Amino acid sequence: MSGFPEIETLSDTESLVHYGQDWTRFWTPSPAKVVFPRSTEEVVALVKWARSNKARLVPSGGRTGLSGGAVAAAAEIVVSMDRMRTLVELDSVEPSLTAEAGMSIGEVQRLAAEAGLYYPVDWAAADSSQVGGSIATNAGGIRVLRYGMTRQWVRGLEVVDGRGEVLRLNRGLVKNNAGPDLSQLLIGSEGTLGIITQASLALTRPPPEQSVLLLAFADLAAIMPAFTALRRALGLSAFEFFDRRSVEQVAAHADQTFPLDPQAPYFGLVEFDNPGGERESDALAVFEQLVEDAMVSDGVLSQSAAQAAELWRWREAISEAITPRTPYKNDLSVRVSKVPGFLAALDDLVGRHYPDFEVVWFGHIGDGNLHMNILRPPKMDVGDFRTACDGLSPRVFDLVRSHGGSISAEHGVGLLKRDYLHYCRSPAEIEALRGLKALFDPDGVLNPGKLLA
Repeated sequence: MSGFPEIETLSDTESLVHYGQDWTRFWTPSPAKVVFPRSTEEVVALVKWARSNKARLVPSGGRTGLSGGAVAAAAEIVVSMDRMRTLVELDSVEPSLTAEAGMSIGEVQRLAAEAGLYYPVDWAAADSSQVGGSIATNAGGIRVLRYGMTRQWVRGLEVVDGRGEVLRLNRGLVKNNAGPDLSQLLIGSEGTLGIITQASLALTRPPPEQSVLLLAFADLAAIMPAFTALRRALGLSAFEFFDRRSVEQVAAHADQTFPLDPQAPYFGLVEFDNPGGERESDALAVFEQLVEDAMVSDGVLSQSAAQAAELWRWREAISEAITPRTPYKNDLSVRVSKVPGFLAALDDLVGRHYPDFEVVWFGHIGDGNLHMNILRPPKMDVGDFRTACDGLSPRVFDLVRSHGGSISAEHGVGLLKRDYLHYCRSPAEIEALRGLKALFDPDGVLNPGKLLA
C-alpha cells in the first residue's frame, strides 16, 4: 500500500482473527491488517492515508461489544488502541482523570481508588474494556440506577474525525456554554464519526460501605413492587435481575452451588448503602415484609465485602457462562414501570415462535434494561441459528416499539441491529444521523456499515 504511515502493523492470521471480531460470533473476521498507533498524530496520518487510498478503518478497543460494532469482515484495517494507554493527568481538585483511549476501565477505577476517588461506571468486562470503546458505545453497566451512563462522566474528548482533523472537545471544562457540546455527538457514535484518542473522565467520592441482598422472587409480577419497596427503604445503587436458566448456566460453568433455592423462577440482586452495618435492620425489615406479602420466597444478605463479591458473581458471570452457546442477544429497554408487562409479553412471544430454544433473561431492571439471550442448540449450525433468530427480531422489535422502548439499551447498534434502527428512531432522526456522518466522515472512512446502512 503506497505511502502507508510508519505504524506498527500485524497481518498474521492469528492477529487478524483476534482483532477482527468482538464478542459476537456471527461474522467471519477478515481484516486486511491490524495497526497499532502510539499517538494522535499517527492516527491522523492513518486517516488521511485512508481518505487518499479509499481504505476503510475499524476502530478497536477491548472488543467486548455484543453488536458487531468492532467487527472487520470486509478487508478493513483494524485500528487498535492497545498501544495508547498512558495516564495524562489525574486532577484531584476537580476531580477528573485524563487518559489515552486504550487504557482499560479497570485501570481507570484503580488509579482513581489510589487517589481516594471513584469512577462509578462499571461492568463485568471492565478490565478488558477500554476508555475509547466505552465512550464510543456509551457503556452503562451495573450501577446506572445511581450513577447514570458513561455520557454523564465524560468531561472532554480528543478525537480524530474522518477528515483527519483533530477535535479537542470541551477540554475537561465543568462549565462551557460556548455553543453545543460536540463531544456529546461522539459519545455513542460507535466509531462512525471519529476515533477517540484521549478522554477526560469525571471522578467522584467513593460510595459508603455497600451490602448486597440476593432475593428469590415468587413470580414476575412481584419484581417491580419489590423494587419500589426496596428503593423507598434503602439507598440503592443497583437492582439487577436474572432468571432460573441464568443460575443454571453459571452454576454449570463455575461448578458452584447457588445460595438460594435454584428452582425459584426469578432472582434479584440489590446493592445498597450500609456504612458500618447501620442499614441492616432496615434491609431485614423490608425483606420480611416482602416475604409476608408473598413477593419473595428466599433471600441472603451479605455479611462481608467478600461475600458481597460472591453474590455479585452470580449476576456478572452470566455473559461469560453462556458465551460457548453463541447467544443471540437482544439488549432492550423500556420505561421502568413497563418492565413487567413487556417482559411477560416478550417471553410469551419467544415461547410461541421458538418453543425449543432456551432463553436466558437478565438485566439492569432498575433502569428498564433487559437482556434477552437465545442460546444456540449445541448441534445447530451457527448460520442456521442466526437465520432463525433474525426471523424473530422484527416481532421482538415491534413489541419494543409498541412499548415506546429502544432496541439497544447499552450495547450499541453495530452490524447486528443496523437494519432495525427504524424501530426506535424516526425517519427524521435517521436522516439527521446521516447528515452527521457526512459532516464528520465525508468519505465514509470510519467503521463502514455500522450503525447506519
